[in-house]
Amino acid sequence: MAERAEVVFVDGVRTPFGRAGEKGQYWGTRADDLIVKAMIGLLERSPQLPKDRVDDVAIAATTQQGDQGLTLGRTAAILASLPVSVPGYALDRMCAGAMTTVSTIAGAIAFGAYDVGIAGGVEHMGRHPMGLDADPNPRFLAERLVSPDALNMGSTAERLHDRVPALTKERADRYGMRSQQKVAAAYEAGRIQPDLVPVAIAGESGWGLATQDEGMRPQTTMEGLASLRTPFRPHGRVTAGNSSPLTDGATVALLAGEKAAKELGLEPKMRLVSFAFAGVQPEVMGIGPIPSTEKALAKAGLTIDAIGLFELNEAFSVQVLSLLDHFGIDDEDPRVNPWGGAIAVGHPLAASGVRLMIQLAAQFAEHPEVRYGLTAMCVGLGQGGSMIWENPHFDGKKRTR
Repeated sequence: MAERAEVVFVDGVRTPFGRAGEKGQYWGTRADDLIVKAMIGLLERSPQLPKDRVDDVAIAATTQQGDQGLTLGRTAAILASLPVSVPGYALDRMCAGAMTTVSTIAGAIAFGAYDVGIAGGVEHMGRHPMGLDADPNPRFLAERLVSPDALNMGSTAERLHDRVPALTKERADRYGMRSQQKVAAAYEAGRIQPDLVPVAIAGESGWGLATQDEGMRPQTTMEGLASLRTPFRPHGRVTAGNSSPLTDGATVALLAGEKAAKELGLEPKMRLVSFAFAGVQPEVMGIGPIPSTEKALAKAGLTIDAIGLFELNEAFSVQVLSLLDHFGIDDEDPRVNPWGGAIAVGHPLAASGVRLMIQLAAQFAEHPEVRYGLTAMCVGLGQGGSMIWENPHFDGKKRTR
């Protein structure tokens, strides 16, 4: 019988994220090239790992078509020069795609079937908008299984504002502004750049190099946010300033069993404690991380008070605020997204889960007083995903931030 293993997050990298569309930096770049570039960058950072020790490659994408189709995990593995003996597969759980590839690879490692695996995600929303060519079953609407606007993520965010009066537009705007400010500060301090893999890009003026996220707006003010239009309904509360932009990008992580990592000379950045996914009404998909976090905490035997760092995906401000309110956490709590989030850097759907892990791992190294951290996100069609991680640098000493 296979020996069960503790799962560790060895490393993670990502491409800079680009704004989707013709004016975005990746308009002339293939989706599969983005994930291949990230994989090559990841493997270069662990040269002591024999490539034939990679047991599997799992890559997520939400809209699996064209250059974002054809079993991405397998094609990307071949293009990244892994041995042909290394298998791969593709997966879709919309926004939680990369989080789910991490959980599936982690499950295989924990079971003892794998020693080492690669998990990640890519989304080229410029080439492949969410839902393009999808054909939802008519029963969804005809039998009132879901509301028609449940398939529009912005409309689900407006519904959260409707249901909870405390979730005001002013709070959402202020949260969005602070995300922009925190990302700008993190860039200024050089915290985000070490885990970015530059990407060669082709444009009208020739070749260039993408080296940073394209969606940052550090000059954002509350006055400017108040004047933005509300595209999902007249006089609504969800705007481009308190939502993540449409984004292109790729992320990838190296996972291993604890013993295998030690054998191969791989230094873990985090240890996986527990994970959970949960379903909610599709009409209010933004609350999904609440039950998934409660499930993950229960499985770990922890309470929310044990979490010293939170990396929450900012699909919309209101979605993060609803989770914070549920757990009694202040909007300005320094444990929450200390380097900002998706409102500023972008949310390339299936790639975002590993971005959260990359940032949490880097923050763990800076905060040995923190033992546990949480990565969590809402997911389209009414789901949530949460993963709890342990800091290998934890020293038990209390410090002030």
